[in-house]
Amino acid sequence: MSENTKTPDLIVYSVIEGKKDQSYWTRLGAAWANSKGGFNIKLNAFPLSGELVLLPPKDE
Repeated sequence: MSENTKTPDLIVYSVIEGKKDQSYWTRLGAAWANSKGGFNIKLNAFPLSGELVLLPPKDE
């Protein structure tokens, strides 16, 4: 898929660990596979932790 398609290949999240085994997930952007085997990533925000988690989109 390309970045011009509506459905991204991966969703980009930041995860902050909270108290009592609680985690807070924030969606930061999306990623699309490119022709060279990598990904083009578009971020709408930057993670404070500097870490990103990429997961496939949920089926709706």
